[in-house]
Amino acid sequence: MARNLQNGERLRPVDLARGHGLSTQAIRNYEAAGILPAAGRTPHGYRTYTALHAQALRAFLALVPGHGHHTATSIMRAVNEEAVDEAFRLIDGSHAQLLDDRRTLQAVESALRDLAPTAAFEPDAAVSEPDTAVLRPGGTFIGPLARKLGIRPATLRKWERAGLVSPRRDSRTGYRVYDEADVRDARLAHQLRRGGYLLERIAPLIAQVRAAGGLEPLESALHDWRGRLSARGRAMLTGAAELEAYLRERG
Repeated sequence: MARNLQNGERLRPVDLARGHGLSTQAIRNYEAAGILPAAGRTPHGYRTYTALHAQALRAFLALVPGHGHHTATSIMRAVNEEAVDEAFRLIDGSHAQLLDDRRTLQAVESALRDLAPTAAFEPDAAVSEPDTAVLRPGGTFIGPLARKLGIRPATLRKWERAGLVSPRRDSRTGYRVYDEADVRDARLAHQLRRGGYLLERIAPLIAQVRAAGGLEPLESALHDWRGRLSARGRAMLTGAAELEAYLRERG
C-alpha cells in the first residue's frame, strides 16, 4: 500500500513502483507516455519523484478500470499538458458510452421479456406459393414467419444477409426453412429493431444468444453483463475522486 508522503519528500523510481506492485520500467514508461509529470533529476541525473507524482500514479491506476488504459492515458496526458477541458471531454465520452451500454442491456432485457414462448405455426393447405408454403411441424417457411412478425419477407432476407438469422434450405425445394432457433432469433431481432437498434448492433447480441444455447442460458450472461456495467460505474467514481485529488495537488 502506498504510504503518505511528507511535503518535499523525494522518491526514487523503485519507491514509487513498489507501492503499487509495479516495475521501475513501468514508472519510466508512464512518465514517457505523459501519464506522470516529468521527473526531477539529481545532480548525477537520477530521476526523483514527489507526492505529486505519487498522486498522478494513483489517479491513473484508478481511472483504468472505468475508462480503459488508452482513455485513462489520454486523460492524464491532457491534465499534465494543462488541457483540463480535453480531459473532461474524454471523461464525458466514457460516461456516455457506459450509458449507451446500459441502454443496450435494457433493450435486450426488454426484448427477452417480450418474447413469449414461440407459438406453433399452423398448417395452411391453401398456401402453396414458393417460399410461402407452410412446412411440417418443426420449421416454417419465410412467408408465415414474416406474417407472424408483421414484416415483409424481404426484411427477413435482409436480416439473413446481416447474420441475424440463418435458415437452412430445404433439400427438395430449395426454400428457406426457419427452425425453432431461427424463429427465436428473428423475434429477438424484431424486438430490438422496434427499439431502434441498428442491424450491426443486433448481430453480436444474436450471436451471444446462439453461443449461450438459447434465451434461458443468456440470463446468466446478462447478469454478468449487468455486474460489469455496475463495476465500471463504481470504478469511474473512484477514478474521479483520485483525479480530483490530483488536480488539487497540482493547484
